[in-house]
Amino acid sequence: MNHQDGPRTISPLSKFIFASRWLQLPLYLGLILAQCVYVFHFWVELVDLVGAAMGNEEAMKHIIAAVAIPGGPPITKLTETTIMLVVLGLIDVVMISNLLIMVIVGGYETFVSRMNLDVHPDQPEWLSHVNASVLKTKLAMAIIGISSIHLLKTFINASAYTEKTLVAQTVIHVVFLLSAIAISYTDHLMTMTQKQSKQH
Repeated sequence: MNHQDGPRTISPLSKFIFASRWLQLPLYLGLILAQCVYVFHFWVELVDLVGAAMGNEEAMKHIIAAVAIPGGPPITKLTETTIMLVVLGLIDVVMISNLLIMVIVGGYETFVSRMNLDVHPDQPEWLSHVNASVLKTKLAMAIIGISSIHLLKTFINASAYTEKTLVAQTVIHVVFLLSAIAISYTDHLMTMTQKQSKQH
């Protein structure tokens, strides 16, 4: 058996192909800008909600425009249901923002370059063992959470939707759920196969 004394040299073509991963950097920077837009949108909605609660008519108009549904009952004042819909919208923004963070941080760490955050006190727990499979599972769970918020908002205003729409949204949510289960099960099978191959 031949043993090499030094490290193998990497061909220029291999270096070039491997360096192409940096082409993803502008994509992640773009997602950071999208995150900034969501932060701005969150604060605009929150300021309008607080202003409407304090009797500001202009803020109330913005709130009504944000939660009103075509064909639904007219909204003339700030009710518990209206507040709930606005808060669910804020939660929706937060969950999408969390999804963006997972894609930005986890994707960069997995596909572009290590960030060496092992000694950082604020390193996310999931980032220490992140890989493509773990990232897909966490993204699937985040999408289910976002879908749940949208489904809850629909059920709160169920009278404004047709039965076909309600059934369609429920089916879509179930499909997301089954997809996440399938991804998790596939990841589990791959992990078990790798452990068995190492044992042999």
